[in-house]
Amino acid sequence: MAALLRLSRIIDSVNVRLGKTAAWAIVVAILVSAINAIIRRVFGVSSNAWLELQWYLFGAVFMLCSAWTLKSNEHIRIDIISNRLSKRGRDWIDMFGNVFFLLPFLAVMTWLAVPYFLRSFASGEVSSNAGGLPIWPAKALILLGFISLSFQWVSEVIKRVAIMRGDLVDEHAEVHSAEAEAERLLTELADPDAPATGEPPGDGIR
Repeated sequence: MAALLRLSRIIDSVNVRLGKTAAWAIVVAILVSAINAIIRRVFGVSSNAWLELQWYLFGAVFMLCSAWTLKSNEHIRIDIISNRLSKRGRDWIDMFGNVFFLLPFLAVMTWLAVPYFLRSFASGEVSSNAGGLPIWPAKALILLGFISLSFQWVSEVIKRVAIMRGDLVDEHAEVHSAEAEAERLLTELADPDAPATGEPPGDGIR
């Protein structure tokens, strides 16, 4: 289990770095949008490439930050049900969802994304819009996003098994209502150096 937890920490580290890097694409997309609007207003010209670049960037954020989102436990839960369950009950639901829902979804999407990208790359597919961008980089982002999310699935399953065995402290053990989450965010904004609620020191291994 110790070796698996080390693998989990490596996967977490890589996906967090990937997600934080990809998140900067939002800033680039805003700049591209602003520059495009200024050029169109001042010079009366525009290009489909600018518009397509924006959705490329937003697509990159969506796909490449998905694993980071899963690692941070920021996916949507039905709090009215989750709050009524015991810790062990929530653990079993998480494991069930990972194995019977997330795994099949990732397997199918990755399987389909490989030929989807390879065909586009081999043909040098380009947008049908005048002045448009190549399409294959966007399809590569889809494949890369599902690959990173698949690795994060491995990490989450390892951690969930370790938590259920008592070998790892669950950093997301506390159940937060919407009001409690809002209060936590306001506290962090007021004091950025304050430790996150429920986050144990160190790597959490007992």
